[in-house]
Amino acid sequence: MEEKEEAAAKQLIGAAIGVHKELGPGYHEPLYEEALAIELGLRQISYSRQRPFAVDYKGYKVGQGRLDLLVDECVIVDLKTVESLAPVHLAQMLSYLKAMKLRLGLIINFNVPLLKEGIRRVVL
Repeated sequence: MEEKEEAAAKQLIGAAIGVHKELGPGYHEPLYEEALAIELGLRQISYSRQRPFAVDYKGYKVGQGRLDLLVDECVIVDLKTVESLAPVHLAQMLSYLKAMKLRLGLIINFNVPLLKEGIRRVVL
């Protein structure tokens, strides 16, 4: 991984831990997205929310996807509030990474007692 990606991931994880410490588990994804956006802003970390991206099939645009967050233009963030991460969550992140031509994504499940148990790093 490049230094930029690693630094962005580290900052993002710190911000997510801050949100989880303050709110704890039990809320819906949009609430954590809003809180994480606030925390990223407070920490002056570059991000975009609900970032659209094109989905192509054999060179033809077939639709559009949307990312929960994109941090520093290099780390995709997919927020979850589920009992446990499923293989489909990993597959979804891999599809996002391919479509965006990026290498690093983090799936963050806020529905856990300790946030580090809910973070899944995905590398393409």
